[in-house]
Parts: sequence; C-alpha cells; structure tokens
Amino acid sequence: MDEIAELKYDIDKKLEKEANNLAMLKDCLSRSSSNTQNMLGILTSFESRLQRLESTIVPVYNETENLRRRQENIEKTMHTLDTVLSYYHAAKDVEAIVKEGPAACDLDTYLAYMEKVLKAQKYFQTYNAGSKELEDINHIFVDGTQALQHEFRSLLNRHGHPVPPVVIVDLLTAEEDLPPVGTDTDLALEHLPEKVVGDLVKISQWLVEQAQSVQHLKSYGNARATMLNRSVQGLKDHLRSSSGTSSQLSFISQNSPSLGGKFRGSKDAPARRSMMRLVNNFTKKASSALTKSSFEPGHRRQGSAANDSIREESTDVETDLYINQLSALLRLMQSEMHLMKGIVPQKHERTIFDTIIQQALDTVVSEGEMIAGAARKNMQRHEYSAVLSIFPIVHHLRSIKPEFDLILEGCQAPTRAKLASLLSTLDSTGAKALEEFTDSIRNDPDKASNMPRDGTVHELTNHTIIFLEQLLEYAETAGAMLLMHGEQATPSAMITADTCRMKVADYMTRVLSALGLNLSNKAETYSDPGLRPIFMLNNFNYILKSLKRTGLLELLLLWNKDVATYYDEQILEQKRIYSQSWSKVLHYILEVDKPMSLQRVHMDGTAKLKDKERQNIKDKFTGFNKELEEIHRIQKGYAIPDLELRKRLIQENREFLMPRYQMFHTKYSGLNFTRNRQKYVKYDVEAVGKMLDSFFDASA
Repeated sequence: MDEIAELKYDIDKKLEKEANNLAMLKDCLSRSSSNTQNMLGILTSFESRLQRLESTIVPVYNETENLRRRQENIEKTMHTLDTVLSYYHAAKDVEAIVKEGPAACDLDTYLAYMEKVLKAQKYFQTYNAGSKELEDINHIFVDGTQALQHEFRSLLNRHGHPVPPVVIVDLLTAEEDLPPVGTDTDLALEHLPEKVVGDLVKISQWLVEQAQSVQHLKSYGNARATMLNRSVQGLKDHLRSSSGTSSQLSFISQNSPSLGGKFRGSKDAPARRSMMRLVNNFTKKASSALTKSSFEPGHRRQGSAANDSIREESTDVETDLYINQLSALLRLMQSEMHLMKGIVPQKHERTIFDTIIQQALDTVVSEGEMIAGAARKNMQRHEYSAVLSIFPIVHHLRSIKPEFDLILEGCQAPTRAKLASLLSTLDSTGAKALEEFTDSIRNDPDKASNMPRDGTVHELTNHTIIFLEQLLEYAETAGAMLLMHGEQATPSAMITADTCRMKVADYMTRVLSALGLNLSNKAETYSDPGLRPIFMLNNFNYILKSLKRTGLLELLLLWNKDVATYYDEQILEQKRIYSQSWSKVLHYILEVDKPMSLQRVHMDGTAKLKDKERQNIKDKFTGFNKELEEIHRIQKGYAIPDLELRKRLIQENREFLMPRYQMFHTKYSGLNFTRNRQKYVKYDVEAVGKMLDSFFDASA
C-alpha cells in the first residue's frame, strides 16, 4: 500500500507541473497575439505612408526624365547643327591647306583634313546632292586626292635610288644559295627610308580605301621598275669596269656596306673585304686548258692560241657578267616583292609586280638572246670554243629557274614564259653548236699546208680536246641540250643526271671517232711514209693522256668500256707501222749468211776473202752507213713532244736495231775486207746507240 501511495504522490506532482507549464504557455500565446496585432498596425501604417509618398514622387520622376531627354535632344541637335555647319564651312576651312598638299603640314594632319572633306562630301551627297557646297567640296576632294598622289610620286622620286652595285655584290657574296621567296632575312634592302615607307603605306591605304583610286599604284610600278632596271644596269657597268682586261671578275671593294641591307654612303660604310663570288670555274678551267695545251711538255700543239685566248677572254667576261646579272635580278625581284607589302594591296600585288620587273626582265632576257645570237655567229665562223660560253649560263639559269618560277607565279603568262623561252633558245643553240662541231671535225679539210711539218700534235686534235675538256664541266647541261633538242627529242620529265651523262659520253665518243678518221685522212697527205705513223702516234698519245688527265676517260667509260684499250692498240699499231721505216737499214744487216756464214767466219777468220765477198761486205757497211745517216737526218726533225713517249720510242728503236747491228758488227768488223776500215766501219755499237738517242731532236 505504501508503494501505491508513493506512486500516486509522484503522479500528482507531475500533473501539477504540467498544469503550470500549460498556464505559462497560454500567457506567452496571449502576449504573442498582442505583439502580432501591434506589428500589423505598424505595417498597415507604413504601407499607407509609402502609398502617399509614391503618389507624390512619381510625377516628379516623370517630369525629371522628360527634362533629361529634352536636354539630350537639345545637345544632339546642337552637335548635329555644329557638324552640319562644319560641313558647310568645310570647304572654306580646309581649301587652302588641301591645295598646298601634305608638304604644308605633316602627313597625319593632312589626312585628318581629308577625312573632314570626305565626311562633308558624304553628307551633301546624302542630303543635298545638287547643292553648290557639294560641288565645291568635290573640287577640294579631287585636289586633295591629286595632292596625295603627287606626294606619293614625289616621295618615290626623291628617296628612290638604284641599289648600289657594291651592295648587290655583297648579297651575291653573302650566301652560297639564294634563300627561298618569302624569307625576310637579308632581303629587306632599305630601298627607301623607313619613315618614307610608312608614309607611302598611309597614302596608299587612304587612296585605295577612301578615294577608291589605284592610279598611284601605276606610278609606284613605273618608279620601282626604273630603279630595278637601273640597279641591274649599274651592276653590269660596275662589274665591267672592275673586270679591266682580265677574264676573272674577282675584285676587292673598299668601303663596302655591311650585310645589314641598308644603303649607306662611303663615310658610314666600314672598310672591309668584299670578294665577288662569280660563276667562273668554267673560264678558269678553259684558260688552264689553253695554257697546258700550249706549253706543258708532252702537250705541244701546232700553231698559237694567242688570238683564240683573247677572244675567249672577252667572251668569258660577258658570260660572267650575264650570270651575275641573272642572280642579281632574282635577288632584287625578291627584295621588290618584300618592299611592296603594305604599299600595294594584296589583290593588286601581282599586276604591279609584273610592271616593276618587266623592263629589267626584258633587258636581261634580251641580252641573253644577244648572247645566243653571238654564239650562232661564232658557229658560222666555226669558233666553237666561244660557243661554249653559253653552257655556264644555261647551267646557272636552269639551277635558279625554280626560284624565278616561284616569284613569277601569278604574273601574266608572257612574263612567266620569257625565261623559259630564253632557256629553250640557249639550249637549242648549244645543241646545234655541239652537232656542228662534230661535223666540223669530220669535214676539216685535208690540206698538206695545214699539216705540222714535224708530225707533232695537230691543231685540230688540240682544239678538240680543249673543247671536250671545257664541255666536261657542264656534262649534264650539254647532255640535257642534246636530249631535248636532238633528232629524237626526249621529254624533260624523262631526263635525269645519269641519262645526261650517258648522252654526252655518247656525243664525245662520236667526236673522237670523227677526229680519229679525220687524222687518218690527214696523215695520208705526208709524202714521207715514216712521218705518218709518228703523226698518228703523237695524236693518239696526246688524246689518251689528255683523256686520263682531264677526267674525260671516266665519263667515256660509261658509254664504251674499251676506249682506253682502243687507243693503246692504236698506239701499238702506229709503232709497228713506224718500225717499217727501218726496213732499208735492216736490209743490210739482216742477211746473216751473205756473203759468208757465221760458221765460216769463226772457222776461217784469217782466211783470205774473195773479191766478191769483200765487195759485198763493203756494200753492206756502206749501205748501212748511208741509210742510218739518212734516217737520222730525216727523223731527228720529227717531233715527239711527249718526253715519256720520246724516251720509250728511242728505247724501242735501240732494242730493235742495236742487237741486230751488234751481231752484224761482231761478224764482219774483224774480217780483213778492206785496208781503209774507218771508211766502212764508221760506227761501232755505242756510236749507233748515241745516234739513236738523238732522234726526234732537231737541235741534235
């Protein structure tokens, strides 16, 4: 029971506590309701006040906005009126300055005035097309446009100068190969000062964009065309004056400008070496060949090369000049292309560039055609060595033509075709010259008056070898000529370096074949049968040694593996024929058993000879002495300029004659066949050897 009473007591306590909490909650709820009613009253009052404020402010705001818009309209109207008034006053305000031109003020200021004129013009064209003001402003606009065009031309004429020759020399010297088109390095020559170029760009852009005029571009093309042509001509004159009387166009240029590409006066240019790298290996080798052929032991030839050397030297100078003109033209064309960027709009670049290069290109092509014409005249005079001057030109032109094609891309078709036409002309001229040279070798007249009296190397042989040696330097060029312009033309796409070398090897083989046949015919004009093989021997030996010395043999072996063997066999054959000239001498010493056998001489050396036997022995010695002296008299006048061949032939003569004479002398010299032995036995074996050693020596 106590536990129930205690539990009831606890429940009552909790019930009392919860009742108190409920009373407190009701009190809080009552206060909250009261606060809510107060807040609603405040908000209602605030809302009513805002409504009253809005009804007061909105009309003020609307009025203010209206006033602001009116103010803006007034300001815009005033600005427009000012602008319109300025248009009406523009003619009067700018007329004097516009007529004076950009020279009266700086260019930017002048262009600003022209902008005013342009705006006024557009206004009147739109709103008052028939007004007097539009007429006046049009006149001023035309005057301003003409003034800008005049200033454009004036800047070009005042500041444009040909590229100094020493600068072009430096450009040609600086690099082994020309850089591709579009490379800015070292191509941006300062044809014009930087500020002038900037002014030209501004004027050109304004005239094209605002005035819709391209008349000034024609002026630019003509002015730069003149400068380009004068630059090329100036280089030509400079090189010609620098060359003097030498065919080597290498010189030292003092006060040469640096390779930075700017044109400086001699005061600003540092003194340094400026060696001109010219394409004259061809002329050097030709000159060397002439020198060797004329003076080198073993390569002496008939006649003198003095006149030929002078003519070739003059031709070589012109060749070197022209080669450098081609390189200079390409360089300058690249530089002109770089210069016109910005000045000439891109869509007009190719047309104007065509105008710029036309005169210089025509000049250079015309000179090339003149060289081809001179070569044809030389062909008519049979001066084929002079014709070879076009080969380095063709080689050089063919090597740089891809660069020309690239920079001429987009130009007119006739312009692009000029260099191709020139190259074709030079190619056909060279091919014709090569074929005519072969014909001239084959048809060279067989006149005794033209033959060397001593049987030395014929002038025709010497000229032929020199020609082929010069041709070797440009074997691929010559081969291409023959392939493209031969009887059966080969398409250029099928021509390779190997086919060119094979073709020129075939050509040289035909030339040497024609030469050999002609020499054989010429040899027949000699009345002395002993001189014929000497003549042929000299020529064959000279040909073979020249082929080996110059490297021609390596090329010929591509076509015919037996070339060297053929000439070796011909040399042996001519020696065999030459040995027949000793037949009269040998006739007296080869009859071993007449008048006495060798056995009888040994058995009966002291026996008394019969009169007939003594007379036969006397006749043998007398005949031998006479024929030996006669052949010595004749053959010491023979010429064998090659020392090695001369020694070898003398040694072969000794080996051929002396053993036989030794046997003859030993057999009969001890016999008592005469009282006057010195009359008949004039030469012992040693004396005969000394006499043989003096053969082929006119001074002996």
